[in-house]
This record gives sequence, C-alpha cells and structure tokens, in this order.
Amino acid sequence: MELEQLLNSMTPDVYQRIVTAVELGKWTDGTPLTQEQRDSAMQAVMLYQSRHNINPEHMSVAAGGEMKFKSKAELKRDFGVEESEQDDIARFKHNQI
Repeated sequence: MELEQLLNSMTPDVYQRIVTAVELGKWTDGTPLTQEQRDSAMQAVMLYQSRHNINPEHMSVAAGGEMKFKSKAELKRDFGVEESEQDDIARFKHNQI
C-alpha cells in the first residue's frame, strides 16, 4: 500500500489503535510489536498527525508537519489549573504530623 493511500484510508479509530500500540509496545490482542512494526507505526502516527492534528498535545506533530511544544502555562491552562491553585501549599505545625 502506498503512503498516500494509507493516510487517506486511516480513520481516527485506526490512528488511535496504532498510537496505543506504539505507546504500549503491543497490539490490542497482546502481540508484541516487532522493531520494524514499531518504526513503521511511529512514522504513520507522525504523518497522520501532520495532516490532521489541529489540537496538538505537548510535544507532538501539529497539522502542517510542525513540531508543537506547549509551554508550562499552556499545559496548566489545558489541565484547568488556576493561578491561585498552583501556589497553595499544605502547612502543618510540627506536632500535627
């Protein structure tokens, strides 16, 4: 199968299964990926992301093929951490521990 044909036929579900396989090192049925499969799967993931990833996560390939690195502030905002929350520290007196 040619690369163009592969990318055009890859659904979001198939993409997610490949991502999971790369992350875990095994297919959904538990069969380990060979090094060749892992390399090919990573390439497919990056190529798919370069075409379809309009909301890239920290350190991923954005649509258009550009590497996206989110700042610490962007990640905090994405995870819903407010400025006042991040500086809160639990404080105890010595005899309370």
